[in-house]
Amino acid sequence: MQRTSPGELKDRVSAGEHVVGTFLNLGSPLATEICSTAGLDWLLLDLEHGAGPEADLLAHLQATGNGSASLVVRVESNDRPRFARALDIGAAGVMVPRVETAEEAATAVSYMQYPPAGTRGVALMTRAARFGVEGYDPIHRSASQLLGVIQIENERAVANVDAIAAVPGVDVLFVGPSDLTFSMAIPGQTRDPRYLDALDKVCAAAGRHHKAAGILLRGIQELDSHISLGFTFIGLSSDSGVLAAGMRELAAGFRLAAKSSA
Repeated sequence: MQRTSPGELKDRVSAGEHVVGTFLNLGSPLATEICSTAGLDWLLLDLEHGAGPEADLLAHLQATGNGSASLVVRVESNDRPRFARALDIGAAGVMVPRVETAEEAATAVSYMQYPPAGTRGVALMTRAARFGVEGYDPIHRSASQLLGVIQIENERAVANVDAIAAVPGVDVLFVGPSDLTFSMAIPGQTRDPRYLDALDKVCAAAGRHHKAAGILLRGIQELDSHISLGFTFIGLSSDSGVLAAGMRELAAGFRLAAKSSA
């Protein structure tokens, strides 16, 4: 199975290819390894809502070594130390929650880039710099290959989405359906016209500024309709979601079979 390099993932996203991934919520490096070998393009290690701590980042990254997927980290907040920890350990990119303005998006991008373009601290004795093997020029190039994913999760973000999309270094506008529908006081109503209008605005802004539109979907049944809207960076379910659904299906199948044979 051919591994997707961080730079290749960003190139594919920028070229408008459809790439698929899943969220890692369980905090289990073994679950990360299983997902990494499933044929996905990317994995999202969730440090905002997931069960695992930031201290386990290295184990999750090492768990992807035999798979094809690049690991992107959702930091818990738009704060410089959170980016530094994820990127110095070798993450392929960062997803940033709760961004509402172009200024906040620009701040997030600055944490991913070295001076003079950004404010990321320079350290060569890190895993991302191969513990001193990479010099200053190589780490500058590697920083330019990082994927910047900005979440669009409320109505203010939707109102500012064109300005957010215009920020250099923002590669993906990623919709969080649960947060967005809750902010609209229509929790979970993903067929509501107001929500669908918001999706259109996100995809239109992404198209105008040559960025990708991304979204988290519950399953394959939602895929066609969202691809037709213009989404290309697709998250399907999560490690916890797939495990829970699979075990419920297994248990229900057993109960049905046992009842039929009784």
